[in-house]
Amino acid sequence: MKTRSASASGKIILSGEYAVLFGKRGIAIPSDLRMNITLEESQKNNGITIHFVPSPLGGGEGVGALWIDYARKVAEKIINKAKPVSGTLTIENALPLGKGMGSSTSLIIAMCRCLIGPDSAKIALELENEMNTGNSGIDFTVIWEEKPILFEKDRVPEQIELSSELLRGMKLIDTGNPSEPTPTLVAWIRSRYEDNEPEVRQAIDTIGRCTERILEGESIRDVLHDHHRAQIALGVVPESVQTMIAEIEVNGGAAKILGAGSRSGGGGMVLVLP
Repeated sequence: MKTRSASASGKIILSGEYAVLFGKRGIAIPSDLRMNITLEESQKNNGITIHFVPSPLGGGEGVGALWIDYARKVAEKIINKAKPVSGTLTIENALPLGKGMGSSTSLIIAMCRCLIGPDSAKIALELENEMNTGNSGIDFTVIWEEKPILFEKDRVPEQIELSSELLRGMKLIDTGNPSEPTPTLVAWIRSRYEDNEPEVRQAIDTIGRCTERILEGESIRDVLHDHHRAQIALGVVPESVQTMIAEIEVNGGAAKILGAGSRSGGGGMVLVLP
């Protein structure tokens, strides 16, 4: 029985959430947490069976029917676009699911690499745009390249060097599941931006400027402080997360929500510099 495997990282956005949708620059880095996929091929043409396994290293909890269904749809689309394949797909995942670290994009890329091969970028990008509508492109680029990138919409992403000390002591805190899916939040922010809401426009400008400040070498803690407040102004930091980050700041730290955030409920993953 033939076996093949592939893997993809998650992502951490240092700056740029939402702002990259409106032409501002953003910085993203690959995460150490990964999505690993193994295919055990079958000689019988009986389709794909999927086993979704949280990693024993921690993380990846929250696998339910929706995620199994998502993985099955991705596999079916790959088979339709590329080549017939049957067997058992085992997905061992260490990424928090649906919490701002690119898990859905990571799954698409890892599955394309596993079922098609390393030269599957074109099909993987097609699937990303089909499955994650309204995405900015930053998730796909950093996860595919697995290198820090400077991203600007409609321009070729630029690989950049960041100091190894930049995020020294970094921690990730899981604040719970967001109440709204990312496409819903993106549409909400976009409509308010296009309606020229001053608070939204100013927040987008602030977040865009945060990217430039990081590139200029300004203290990452000062940048995260302002980035967080701009995300609050956008309305994507739930009150419970605001309270938690306020306590972190009182104790000399800095923090921000990763990814889309949420209007209520949990805020997904939070990046913390203690």
